Amino acid sequence: MKKYRLGVDAGGTFTDFVLSDQNGQLRLFKATSTPDDGTQALADGLNQVAEAMNTSIEDILAHTDLCVNGTTVGLNALIQHRGAKTGLICTAGHEDSIEIRLGHKEEGHRYDGQYPPAKILVERHLRRPVRERILSDGSVKTALNEDDVRDACTYFKEQGVEAVAISFLWSVANEAHERRAAQIVREQLPDVYVSVGIEVYPQMREYTRTSTTITNAYLGPVLERYVTKIDQFLKDKGTKVPVRYYQSNGGMASRDVMVSRAVSAINSGPASAPQAGLYVGKPFGIDNIITVDMGGTSFDMTLTQNGVTNINKDIDFLRYRIGIPMIQVETLGAGGGSIAWIDSMGLLNVGPQSAGASPGPVCYMRGGTEPTVTDANVALGYLNPESLLGGRLKIDSASARQAIQEYIAKPLGISMEKAAYGIYSIVNNNMVNGIRRVSIERGYDPRDFALVGAGGATGLHITALARDIGIKTVLVPKLASGLCAFGQILSDVKYNYMAACPMRLDDRADLERIEKRFTELEQAASDALEHEGISRDRIVMQRSMDMRYVGQVHECSVDIGSQEVSKTNISRIRAAFDSQHEQLFTYCEPQSVVEIVNIESTVYGRIDRPAAPMLSQGKGAERAIKTHRNMIFSADGLFNHTPVYDGELLAAGDELIGPAVIEEITTTIVINPGWHARLDISGTYVITDQQ
Repeated sequence: MKKYRLGVDAGGTFTDFVLSDQNGQLRLFKATSTPDDGTQALADGLNQVAEAMNTSIEDILAHTDLCVNGTTVGLNALIQHRGAKTGLICTAGHEDSIEIRLGHKEEGHRYDGQYPPAKILVERHLRRPVRERILSDGSVKTALNEDDVRDACTYFKEQGVEAVAISFLWSVANEAHERRAAQIVREQLPDVYVSVGIEVYPQMREYTRTSTTITNAYLGPVLERYVTKIDQFLKDKGTKVPVRYYQSNGGMASRDVMVSRAVSAINSGPASAPQAGLYVGKPFGIDNIITVDMGGTSFDMTLTQNGVTNINKDIDFLRYRIGIPMIQVETLGAGGGSIAWIDSMGLLNVGPQSAGASPGPVCYMRGGTEPTVTDANVALGYLNPESLLGGRLKIDSASARQAIQEYIAKPLGISMEKAAYGIYSIVNNNMVNGIRRVSIERGYDPRDFALVGAGGATGLHITALARDIGIKTVLVPKLASGLCAFGQILSDVKYNYMAACPMRLDDRADLERIEKRFTELEQAASDALEHEGISRDRIVMQRSMDMRYVGQVHECSVDIGSQEVSKTNISRIRAAFDSQHEQLFTYCEPQSVVEIVNIESTVYGRIDRPAAPMLSQGKGAERAIKTHRNMIFSADGLFNHTPVYDGELLAAGDELIGPAVIEEITTTIVINPGWHARLDISGTYVITDQQ
């Protein structure tokens, strides 16, 4: 019997399903997301899978050896401020550190007096002080007052608190007080979720550690309810293997890890895009990629250079300081559901407001009245005017045109066609600016990269985006609309084990202490992965160190591979830091003393990759032409009679010249004038600019 792998990516508008078998065959399915109950979308998608495979859901799941779920549950809870009622236990005198923050507003708003403060996740009266004090050397100045902890628990119980965060000053130097406080809370409040700083983010920086710990507590009960529900649903349907969940760091995690480290799930969905993008680029020897994912609600971008994706640590995410490593994703409110509107100055805008899945674009006939990007794509002729998703989603093109006419064209005094192209152009410009932020503004030339398309709506815009940014090569796989779900089943189990280890690299540096701490972290990591059933020969460790020149406030993360921290290697590690500093800040100071702040071991549990798909040889693209439609490709609003190709009939080696449209079951690809497209045997359209 065939073995399957199932990736499920629950987005804001659609939930994507990718099923891979041992022969390399890939199947893609889509269901409308159900944010209030993820099992409904899961059931819908699995029913589609079963119908297509002519078998039962139970039979498929019984023969699935890997099931991975990526979710926006944590992200949505943070955006909408629908997390758990949270209390904070902290060192007396530090109750307001989460409001003081770093003493200034976030980047981009530092000098904006009108910019409102972020919503604090813990109300002031739920921040309870505890008399205790540990010094930076780990010594105890003031013993833990356990009665203060118990009093806090009593108050939390009265207030109906669902989660408790514990963060003490200098717990990274001596964790005893935090451990004891957590023990008391769990005894006093057995039904309450407990988030402990030393467990969630055991590194230096009080504000970052406290903020990360609070965010973890705030999201913990939400993720626990979600994970429990998904696990039970799939178990009832016959799943034989534990479900894994996707993390913001670009790897999979077990159920227990995801629940205890809920903060790791806040960017779960788009974090898998780089893995999928590298997989798509591999047959062509391309490992410089910018992956762009346009769905129904948002537009996500990631950049990977030489096969390495940028990682964020200690950043403001949705205005909350998060310390744990996350794949660097730039997100815009630009999706198929983004609403077009006219501001008070009479200017056309698109987004960030979205029609989402409900009511959705006007053309979906679900009650939407305001025109969206999807409606514009219908009006421009790019999308099938009758149905999408292989006929499962009926649409009303006349309603889309009418909405654009009423809300945009008439107020601006222009034709409906020009208004539709204006919507298309503005959302494209917004996305191009986003691509510039992940590339040009960080020192990368986008022309050195290929653009990889992911998401259901990306194909409609990708050649226009590439030309605007100067990129000549575009890669769009047939399963583009489910690329993040596919990326999940390509990924390894990945955990980050961290510790504070402050030390100057001078003649008195105790390098053996650092090496010993690395060894302890890696032993704990290996034990955890072996407990999950991953054999030791599949476990890989990668070390990194946060370093800075003495006197600096911020540090750089330096990858040292598997190098031992010793007198023999320390000069190479120091040189790597200088090089990293120069790359980031254009200068280095080889003569200055360097200090280590934090250390980190990233542990991977390697998972076998599914077999690569292989398409049959094509017999020419002409036979795949199924119709012609009038389409608009310029601001003049003039129609161009354009061929429409059935993607199901295209095979390896088939080529076509734009203007053209390729209709796959779950996505549509617009080939703008001047572009050439060739379908590779790997199932990827290689699209190149001929101008």
